[in-house]
Amino acid sequence: MPTFPQAGLILGLDIGGTKTAVLLGDREGRVLARRAMASPLELGPEGMIARIVAEARALLEDAGGLHPEAVGVSIGGPMDGEAGLILGPPHLPGWHHVPLRDLLEAQLQAPVFIEHDARAGAIAEWRFGAGRLGSGTYVNDLIFLTMGTGIGAGIISGGHVLHHRSGRSAEAGHWRLASDGPLVFGKRGAWESFCSGTGMAALAAERYPARFARLPLPELASLARAGDTEALAVFDESAWRLGEGIALLCDLFAPDLVVLGALGVRLGDLLIPGARRALDAEALPHVAARARIVPAALGEQIGDVAALCAALIRMEPWGPPA
Repeated sequence: MPTFPQAGLILGLDIGGTKTAVLLGDREGRVLARRAMASPLELGPEGMIARIVAEARALLEDAGGLHPEAVGVSIGGPMDGEAGLILGPPHLPGWHHVPLRDLLEAQLQAPVFIEHDARAGAIAEWRFGAGRLGSGTYVNDLIFLTMGTGIGAGIISGGHVLHHRSGRSAEAGHWRLASDGPLVFGKRGAWESFCSGTGMAALAAERYPARFARLPLPELASLARAGDTEALAVFDESAWRLGEGIALLCDLFAPDLVVLGALGVRLGDLLIPGARRALDAEALPHVAARARIVPAALGEQIGDVAALCAALIRMEPWGPPA
């Protein structure tokens, strides 16, 4: 059994449309223990939250009955993070105006901090991943894209995490890039219709229904890496659309780094070169030249560290003002 700190223990909840993780970590972003499960969407919000709480209590019991200093929750939007309300994310059916913070605080008896998963991922990569330059220095401008079930964008600008005054989350994945793209999450041709996990599968099915209508994304990737022309065409189109969206963000924020989570880590070889070409073609030349596109340095741990950072951004000196 690992040794757990008596103080500074953070309980992290990474709640997604595909998987959910419950973990224990510390103020240095280290993950000390973890449990994961397929997200039980069929239970509805109340049942799913009850399942998450049960997993969290079991994890704490396994750690010797320790009590966390805080709970960090990384979850996709739309949401009002300040109020702790989840406002109907398309990947979490039925989660309409769910008072997640109040429900978790009542059951876990610890302060709960809820952060949009894209912002939490941006914070994680900024402080503990690709944005960390060493000797206590960090890049000033970073964009993080979740690239999971959907797409969300978290922004570090001028060394500050961008939070809206209302606490409500903006959704870059909702941008419409084309009129004829797949219909995903209620909006045809949206950015996440081409570049999210859901979107790439839908794109493959729409472009080549006879071959790819029910093909899982990992199998499509295997075909592409083996040189299958049609599978490569799907990833080429997805990569170009990914770069188009990145170009819009880069023209606005001129980042040093664009960091890709989840599928950007697993499928970076199929997506990043094409996204780079689109960025160079679509963004202002001096903006494109400045920005690097990289997979998350935290790799598959990005969601876990992001959940810890949802609390740490409010607890550490580098967090926003109270």
